Amino acid sequence: MKWEHALKDYQLYLKIERGLSKNSIDNYALDVKKFIGFLELHNISVSPINITSETVQQFIYEIAKTVNARTQSRLISGLRSFFNYLVFEDYRNDNPLELIESPKIGRKLPDTLSVNEINELIGAIDTKKTFKDIPIGIRDYAMLETLYGCGLRVSELINLKLSDLFFNEGFIKVTGKGDKQRFVPIVLSTQEFINVYLNEVRSRIAVQVGHEDTLFLNYKGKQLTRAMVFTIIKRLAQKIGLKKNISPHTFRHSFATHLLQNKADLRSIQLMLGHESITTTEVYVHVDNSHLAKTIEQYHPRKSQL
Repeated sequence: MKWEHALKDYQLYLKIERGLSKNSIDNYALDVKKFIGFLELHNISVSPINITSETVQQFIYEIAKTVNARTQSRLISGLRSFFNYLVFEDYRNDNPLELIESPKIGRKLPDTLSVNEINELIGAIDTKKTFKDIPIGIRDYAMLETLYGCGLRVSELINLKLSDLFFNEGFIKVTGKGDKQRFVPIVLSTQEFINVYLNEVRSRIAVQVGHEDTLFLNYKGKQLTRAMVFTIIKRLAQKIGLKKNISPHTFRHSFATHLLQNKADLRSIQLMLGHESITTTEVYVHVDNSHLAKTIEQYHPRKSQL
């Protein structure tokens, strides 16, 4: 079996059997491609069926010189998943990474913005800004209000459809990882911003074929890219002099953290974020320990004894 064939089959397995998104599949494939590149660089001619743990260990040792512990751990995890697939399909009897341990890393807490910083960022948008006679400032305002107000991933934001808007019911339908769908509440103010965008901006754009149902469009009438949303946010951060390193995902983390600070329960946050496991949502508990201390003070049944 050649590496290219094994990788192609593996990607198909991730898509069909595990239902992963294209971005996740690409990341898994990238881990394997880095390993293949290492083998080619060192003229190591061995198939994925016959490769030994010693060769894999050599790759891990070399890669550890150039990447941090977190990246190293992710590579090991990605390769372990690939070889688990080969074992599952009976191409191999063992996983060469079975005895290779990942480096110990601390749990990385998500970056967050305060409510004031969110207000500053969105408030810095020039709603009168136009490009090719299209008022893109209004679009950006509605877009970031939706990103934060609904706690969306950037991929979920750019893939939102007109047919996903259920304003009468107070919800939007979101397609998340693995094409799993969920309904997320949307407040009236965010609905109003979207309606303004629809009436004053989108209605003036010549929509391209295939994008008729796409909510947020660029001036050419096509779906926005992840990179474009990232650029918009970076420019706003520079505009207000924000020193934090932020991305579209920071809005999602901030959304969850602010809900938690306002006493929303983790289960509700989990459902809105579309996390399969509440363990993932529990990361946000560690963001604000002061909130937990206040909760104990206020609700502990024996607080008078503390």
